[in-house]
Amino acid sequence: MFENRSQAGILLGKALGDLAAEDPIVFALPRGGLPVAAAVAKALHAPLDIILVRKIGAPGNEELAIGAIVDGSAPILVIHRDIVTELQVPDDYLQAAKTKALEEIDRRRNLYTGNRSPLSPKGRTVVLVDDGIATGATMEVAVKAMRQAGAGRIVVAVPTAPAETALRFQALADRLVCLETPDPFWSVGGQYQSFPQLTDTDVIETLRDFNAAQSHRETQTQH
Repeated sequence: MFENRSQAGILLGKALGDLAAEDPIVFALPRGGLPVAAAVAKALHAPLDIILVRKIGAPGNEELAIGAIVDGSAPILVIHRDIVTELQVPDDYLQAAKTKALEEIDRRRNLYTGNRSPLSPKGRTVVLVDDGIATGATMEVAVKAMRQAGAGRIVVAVPTAPAETALRFQALADRLVCLETPDPFWSVGGQYQSFPQLTDTDVIETLRDFNAAQSHRETQTQH
């Protein structure tokens, strides 16, 4: 088990150490992925940004992902058709859930980054970080968005995931780094001693603190 997200990020950063030479960009899937990604970005001396993805939960069970959507000029939607078919989820539910998810993505983008333009992944090594993967819907849509944006190489980095999901991402990404694949896998939170729900304020403060520390390091380097 991991102590908390930050400790998991430190361990993940060590496992990704060889990437520092590739001048990567680290992208977090907030909210939970940000403390992990901040530690990874610090270890790799890399810039940190966020990719806004929203899970689409099943009717009556928001925690069960039936799909996910990512922000962008042409938003990408991934639907797990097998689960949708099994649960007989109607199309109008999916459409309403997609609209609601995009509204929340807009709200978060304005709140977290304001007018700042996102970092461009074009031609770069991109490290996508979350605090863990369960069904993989949100990470899958993030990978597809980075492919569409022209990323040179995509590395998916997470502390924990089910073995079968990890296997799938070995094919979806150019590289997967996953520290633990417990069996049985009950939940991402179950792999942490401390796993609090994070707030918008937590995200804003983490980004602010990381950027302030990075500016300080750059100033020290110049001197």
